[in-house]
Amino acid sequence: MTEQLFAQDAYRKDCDATVTAVHDTGVELDQTVFYAQGGGQTGDRGTLTLEDGTALTVTNTVKGDGPGSIVHVLAEGAAPPAVGTKLTAAIDWDRRHKLMRMHTCMHLLSAILPYPVTGGSVGDTKGRLDFDIPEATLDKEEIATRLAALIEADHPVTEQWITDAELDAQPELVKTMAVKPPRGAGKVRLLRIGDNVDLQPCGGTHVKSTDEIGAIEVGKIEKKGRQNRRVNLKFAS
Repeated sequence: MTEQLFAQDAYRKDCDATVTAVHDTGVELDQTVFYAQGGGQTGDRGTLTLEDGTALTVTNTVKGDGPGSIVHVLAEGAAPPAVGTKLTAAIDWDRRHKLMRMHTCMHLLSAILPYPVTGGSVGDTKGRLDFDIPEATLDKEEIATRLAALIEADHPVTEQWITDAELDAQPELVKTMAVKPPRGAGKVRLLRIGDNVDLQPCGGTHVKSTDEIGAIEVGKIEKKGRQNRRVNLKFAS
């Protein structure tokens, strides 16, 4: 099991680590600042720097087969370091910070549109959420105005933990229909925005306040089925 330092501090950019397992595509470490792809958020990229100065490029980070295992996928053709190798793991911080901003913005969008979420994607330049909305007409300008207001209000973004049993007793906290909250440790992390803007389970990385998201543009609103409506967002240039 890899200790997930990003869950303790999403702003931490690097850490010392030791290789604990080697795979065809990459390596596992005893601890990491790299977020593994999941919950709609793409995996982190960055570098693993060995003690002799050799820098290995991490092109993606994914979940391994074992509970809590994280695989750092290396660039094609790179020779993975052996088990026991000590190194420094460093994320591509600029990209990660954009992912944190967009992921937090996705939570605001789900608060503005209180419908079941059927899918989503969090990228470093754009993101989208799909909603189960029967025969609904969404107002693009209204969504943009409400998003901007929530961002500018500088609401704090915090976390709290509840037990699996407490989550089972409050099923309304789960907005996503396909993606299930991360479980397995007996407790679930909730992301809270402001006092009552949004509260839902999430294992992703986020900024500390909504003002940090910056300017957002609402893109196309697409019909993706009889009841599916897709709302696209992107960072304003």
